[in-house]
Amino acid sequence: MTIRLSVLVLSLLLASPGQLRAASEGTMTWGVHASLAARWLDPAETEGTIIPFMMLYALHDALLKPMPAGLNTPSLAESWTMSKDGLTYEFVLRKSSKFHNGDPVTAEDVKFSFERYRGAGAKQIKDKVRDVQVVDPGRVRFQLREPWPDFLAYYGTTASGVGWIVPKRYVEQVGDDGFKKAPVGAGPFRFVSFTPGIELVVEAFEGYWRKVPSVNRLVFKVMPDDTTRAAALKRGDVDVIFQVNGPVAEDLRRTPHMRIVSRLAGNGVFWIDLPDQWDPKSPWHDKRVRLAASLALDRQAVNQAESLGTSRLTGAIVPRSFEFALPLDPPPYDPGRARQLLAEAGYPNGFDAGDFYPYPPLYAMGEALAGYLGAVGIRTRIRTMERAAFLTAWREKKLKGVVMGLNGAGGNAATRLEAYVTRTGIYAYGVLPEVEDLFQRQAREIDRTKREALLHQIQRILSDRVMYVPVYELSPMAGIGPRVEQAAVGLIPGFPYSAPYEDVKLRKP
Repeated sequence: MTIRLSVLVLSLLLASPGQLRAASEGTMTWGVHASLAARWLDPAETEGTIIPFMMLYALHDALLKPMPAGLNTPSLAESWTMSKDGLTYEFVLRKSSKFHNGDPVTAEDVKFSFERYRGAGAKQIKDKVRDVQVVDPGRVRFQLREPWPDFLAYYGTTASGVGWIVPKRYVEQVGDDGFKKAPVGAGPFRFVSFTPGIELVVEAFEGYWRKVPSVNRLVFKVMPDDTTRAAALKRGDVDVIFQVNGPVAEDLRRTPHMRIVSRLAGNGVFWIDLPDQWDPKSPWHDKRVRLAASLALDRQAVNQAESLGTSRLTGAIVPRSFEFALPLDPPPYDPGRARQLLAEAGYPNGFDAGDFYPYPPLYAMGEALAGYLGAVGIRTRIRTMERAAFLTAWREKKLKGVVMGLNGAGGNAATRLEAYVTRTGIYAYGVLPEVEDLFQRQAREIDRTKREALLHQIQRILSDRVMYVPVYELSPMAGIGPRVEQAAVGLIPGFPYSAPYEDVKLRKP
């Protein structure tokens, strides 16, 4: 016995730090407010919204990504450099990083992931990058056509998924459809199973370079209904829920052992998009009608009902926290002036504005906004969709009438504006020529002060012409159950979900 004990002690002393890392234990479950789509398991299809990153932070990893340490934290890349002329970015890959199938992460995988990317910002990104060069297996070089100050805003934040890396050899073996069915990534958790619209299950990857996750298994259960998620949290069926609205938050605060985590307004902005404004025959083509819609909204009342008054009212689709944001206040609630403007525009009795599409699953908020429009004569019909279908229809320009938008992706003012107001924008139904010109000029401008002035000018034009009807910058709330020690909500500034997942912890029994 003494000899065996001595051998054990000696083995522990000689073991590497990696061998001594604590094993992952337990299962943690999230009640997810959106129906999960298979395409969100593939970084190449990341659309201009934050929801895919709920899964990407678990399954995949990026060269650089937002982390608690900062916006562009080195991850699969241990370091990076930019040439003095701003034309070359070189990344040194982390030697210890590997994919879930055991393959090392190489420069070939980085080049392959860039070339197959087809999500938000893809056209602009690929227009700006002249070449991706594999220097050696551990180094990759990006050559730009001209200096582009937003390269890292797209490549190293949640503005897009272009910097998230997938294994070239595996993807080529199974194809794009096969990859979505059984994704292999380099993140802290490996894929176990996925039932579209129902559940995603992942388990700890003990070979993750940063650390072994504390929790062994993560389960993401789809529960679009607010009260259903809250009830599941109370029963202990799930441990964390997101997109908690006002009434649910108040109820959970009164429930023993439940916690509500609320953060200051981050990246998410709600607004009303009016795609029919580009049709000269539509009432929305008249600026007075769009301004009437803005004046019709009691934003503070909606804020109080939906987020207990914690969100910040805004007159812009770019959050104030973003670099180059122009702080803009919304017009005051004035339904009388709204009716007057409608009459001046030729609609004294209002008009039928068609369908109103709330951002899923925030149907109650959509109904409230539609009610304020209806009160001044702008009549709509609520049309609900699940989120993946909604985003697809919005992206394919199939939504007409009134659309309730939300974007919580990261980046800066330029990356946010690109998606909605430029010719390459994934959700842009139309483009103002002067805005397009200013946007292209700022994209080439190296001087920060001049660039800020150009971006401020764009935001001022959009506001003056009432191209959108902003509502507020969301202060997201999450509900957390008693089993959770660390839900990792809010660890990454501006990110509304749990992350990094390797940092989540359950309480010891």
